[in-house]
Amino acid sequence: MAVLIASDLSKDMVGNPLLRGVSFKLERRDRLTIAGRNGAGKTTLLRMLAGETSVDGGELSFQKGCKVSLHDQRPPRDRSLTLRDYVLSGCAELVALEQDLTRLAQQMADGDEAAFDRYSAAEARLEHAGGWMWRDRATAMVRGLGFEDEGDLDRELKTFSGGELTRASLARALAGDPDLLLLDEPTNHLDIESLEWLEKTLVSLDAAIVLVAHDRWFLEAVGTGVLELEAGRSRYFPGTWTQWRKEQAAREIALGRSIDKQQAEIARLEAFVERFRAKATKAKQAQSRVKRLDKIERIDRDPRDRTALKFDFKAPERSGRVVFEMTGGRVEVGAGRVLLDDAELWLERGEHVTLVGPNGAGKTTLIDTLAGVRPLTAGKLSTGHNVKIGHLSQHADELGKGVAGDGFRANKVIEACAVHTGLAPNKARALLGRFLFSGEDAEKPLDGLSGGERRRLSLAVLVASGANVLILDEPTNHLDIESREALEDALLGFEGTLLLVSHDRALLEAVGTRTVAMDEGSLRSYEGGWQEYVQVREERRLAARAAKGAGKAARRPAAASAPARAPAAVKPAGKPRRQSQAVDPQCASEKLAAATARQLGAGNGGGGEAGLSKNARRRIRQLEREIEHAEATLAAVEAELALTEAWSTPDRTAQSTARHADAKRAVEEAFARWEAAAP
Repeated sequence: MAVLIASDLSKDMVGNPLLRGVSFKLERRDRLTIAGRNGAGKTTLLRMLAGETSVDGGELSFQKGCKVSLHDQRPPRDRSLTLRDYVLSGCAELVALEQDLTRLAQQMADGDEAAFDRYSAAEARLEHAGGWMWRDRATAMVRGLGFEDEGDLDRELKTFSGGELTRASLARALAGDPDLLLLDEPTNHLDIESLEWLEKTLVSLDAAIVLVAHDRWFLEAVGTGVLELEAGRSRYFPGTWTQWRKEQAAREIALGRSIDKQQAEIARLEAFVERFRAKATKAKQAQSRVKRLDKIERIDRDPRDRTALKFDFKAPERSGRVVFEMTGGRVEVGAGRVLLDDAELWLERGEHVTLVGPNGAGKTTLIDTLAGVRPLTAGKLSTGHNVKIGHLSQHADELGKGVAGDGFRANKVIEACAVHTGLAPNKARALLGRFLFSGEDAEKPLDGLSGGERRRLSLAVLVASGANVLILDEPTNHLDIESREALEDALLGFEGTLLLVSHDRALLEAVGTRTVAMDEGSLRSYEGGWQEYVQVREERRLAARAAKGAGKAARRPAAASAPARAPAAVKPAGKPRRQSQAVDPQCASEKLAAATARQLGAGNGGGGEAGLSKNARRRIRQLEREIEHAEATLAAVEAELALTEAWSTPDRTAQSTARHADAKRAVEEAFARWEAAAP
């Protein structure tokens, strides 16, 4: 049964049409992403679905008893509530269900047979929300969104920052077990760990979800369909975000061909009319073509298509091979809080390095130190020859500051651009035009700029700087998807050195050639982009869980004594070193170890692995690593399933059973592949 059916919805704003003919249907576990330019009506549509904005035309039909939860960017009104009370205020229906169950249980005890059916229905609804443990589930939502301090739940809302209040609103929406969940920019103010948690949570929810977001990785991971809003009309596409973008690009190409074809036909008809209008013998034919021209419905692009952000960086001057070298680095903030101690970092010319880590780890502080904004507490930091740094701060605070301490404070966009680039006014205006500040927009006061406008102005200054080393702190903040893609294209073509901090994983994956992670006061370097980093990170986590869980597993007594292998891709963040190609023959199970020993023994007699080709030996070692990974995953799953929460509801029991079966099957299949390849 559909949770929601929207039929031919329309909405006017200030007498002008905003939405026309919007239609779609949502079942449980459908996750619809709304796509469209800023101002297309995405947030308005969410509020129409939530009942907070009137529907001027069309019809909305909801499943009977449908509970709707909306999360948007508006902060909570009552700041005197504690975080716990605020989150639980979104669960009033669950509190009422508990009271109903208590009352119905008493009626059943008194012999009221009619209460049995009502009790079963109420119990099923409560079980859907986690049963009598639903408060623990609500608390888990709060923890998953970054409130890890035990005292956070009892703090009043007025003591939290704006970003924390936004996360609290999201936790409240998730905790209430809605049938229809509406999310407006849910990824704002979340670090990558919380983003990954949110993705897994949304995918597992037994609810229909409608969301608006600018995080492309998030949209791809969560969405099952796309509702495109363009020129007030809607178009539904079943599939992932990437599939929709490909289909959209194909439509754009087809539209361009149609426009070209139509323009050629119009030019041919107009040329005929112009040539033969005055000729008596051709006047009738010319008039016929004039009528055809009048009947042609002109195909044209949306005028906003011509105002898309597009820019690039010019080839910079060549710097020395070594851009930064930090040894024994110590970084502190506040009253002696240590963020890094005895850290090493090495950055070479032409590298595109991404810096990742949880919120509060000190990423901004570290790059400010490298950019010369703050000193290194201890250790040595060397900057290479002919290094010219272009620094983009997280909040673009530098825009209103003077240059070289002269005390001048720019008040307008054009003034800030001229001051920070040294360009003449006419050239500054030309630069601003490329970043969508044309005409009167260049005269806007800085204090009145939106977050996206401030970011575009900062990028304009950065492009004009001629820097050969870019240090960027959250450059995608406040940018729409089209602008993020324009930034991505520009950075891909940048020939200098890049150090990037961002929560936009699509950007990290696209431009990063090496990843440096801030981890518990140290720096770790991983070759490759975001996906390679995640793979190695998960292998380390699984190895740690396996080592912990194997000690409790009676059927694997030997595993507890076998040290977990460190991933080969991890290395200190200092000077790059050539990695050894040797493979550790140690195996993760007794069966594999014994079989490998037999192979090696056979090899001494001229058979076994010694007689295999180089490719065959490489394949066998790859399969051994796959077995280790599968066994580590199984041990981690079994450790998680030892917790009572994994079996608290029928749904969780089914999921836990399936996970365990899948993990066991993966081990068996890995062994089967290895045995087929082994001599």
